[in-house]
Amino acid sequence: MIKVMIQAEAGSRDKARYDEKTMTSMGTGRVSRPYPYPYGFVVDTTAADGDNVDCYVVGHDDPKSGTIVECEPVALLEQIETGETDHKVLAVIAGLDAIIPADALEVLRELIHGVFADYPDSTVSVGPLRSREAAIGYIRNGQDGWAADTT
Repeated sequence: MIKVMIQAEAGSRDKARYDEKTMTSMGTGRVSRPYPYPYGFVVDTTAADGDNVDCYVVGHDDPKSGTIVECEPVALLEQIETGETDHKVLAVIAGLDAIIPADALEVLRELIHGVFADYPDSTVSVGPLRSREAAIGYIRNGQDGWAADTT
């Protein structure tokens, strides 16, 4: 079980910004495309880039921005930003079926490439979806936690 702070609601272009370590609100930013799923970060984690682990909450529930929800990790999306690891966990609200929408990878690739099109000095590579075990390993260990998993 993980706790996810929701920063952006599904369908919104607004993203609440936080000091992820202290949970202090730092205002709101805006992205060029709406988030297809609620987006946030896993509380009390540190990813390879030093920030908290990023997370999309997929499924049938729609948590609101500024809330913390209990979730189960279901997959790991490989993402490299300008040469640095910035993978994303996919999770579902605890108690819901752990089903990833069939088009989730395509939808997320479109979002990510669309947002990065606004930053010509940055590059992004979006890889495949990895297993639940890879997501758990990444949450626990950062970059090295998923390396051995090839599913």
